[in-house]
Amino acid sequence: MRVLVTGGAGFIGSHVAERLAEEGHEVVVYDNFSTGSMENIRHLLSMSNVKVVKGDVLDLDALMRAVDGCDAISHHAAQLEIGSAIRDPAADARVNIEGTINVLEAAVRRGVGKVVYASSAGVYGEALRLPQDEEHPKRPSWPYGVSKYAGELYCLQYSQFYGVKTCALRYGIVYGEREWFGRVLTMFIKRAVLENKPPVIFGDGRQTRDFIYVKDAVELHNLLLEGDHDGFEAYNAGSGVATTIRDLADLVIELSGNDLEPVYEDPPEGGCSLITGRWRIPKELRNLQLDITKAVKKTGWKPETSLREGVRREIEWIRNNRERWNVRERV
Repeated sequence: MRVLVTGGAGFIGSHVAERLAEEGHEVVVYDNFSTGSMENIRHLLSMSNVKVVKGDVLDLDALMRAVDGCDAISHHAAQLEIGSAIRDPAADARVNIEGTINVLEAAVRRGVGKVVYASSAGVYGEALRLPQDEEHPKRPSWPYGVSKYAGELYCLQYSQFYGVKTCALRYGIVYGEREWFGRVLTMFIKRAVLENKPPVIFGDGRQTRDFIYVKDAVELHNLLLEGDHDGFEAYNAGSGVATTIRDLADLVIELSGNDLEPVYEDPPEGGCSLITGRWRIPKELRNLQLDITKAVKKTGWKPETSLREGVRREIEWIRNNRERWNVRERV
């Protein structure tokens, strides 16, 4: 296939582009490089089946030129930051909703039959039951989850009106090599591994999250992109395992090899850590654990990488690429 990967220079998008190219597909990486990095795809530039186009999903004309001749679109370009969405929900909506509409419109106008959309477990909001399956009520806690769910609904509409085969991947907490700095795991790693400082845990540390290693997530993505289905489908892309933030901190400390103990702090929602300056997200989720039964049954996929092994690989990567996290904390 010839596949357009929007956000293809970003964290997950670069892994998608890499895997597709390694499998022999033609790949068009489409990115405006506002948060994506050429460093993420530099190793792909020598491959004859990879083309890089600088462009924005808000530019429909540029999108249509880039997607010309493609068989499928992997749509990963997005506004990713919860804090930015809270402070400026209109800007978040423009990128995540209008940008997704443009991708779907370009698919229709250029005769592209399939779109895989990078959604988020953020569409669910606080868990009403665990684990959360795809039928769990959609009550997003933040504007980011609202815009991601709106994107799903537009995928549904375009499948109904125009016959575009669409599916949404509701990613859990995706981590691994090339992850951008700013989320909890990256902050734990930076402090414990690179700075020999204790991780700082907000609250009691019993909050749970579903962490999925990036290459496992990409494996599911590619099975859906290369497979066949009708209409619109949504799939959870997680590990199915609930990990407490306290256990995550202990794991990072163990893998760092440093003699440290986590520090607990309880700033108010919307306040900042007095230790790290990190902003605490309002309406922070207590629990996130995804039911991945649907993906396992329909595709035969299952996550292969343990949290320990995945975190070890991310630590090894950042030790060799320290400059990648020499940025201000994203909030």
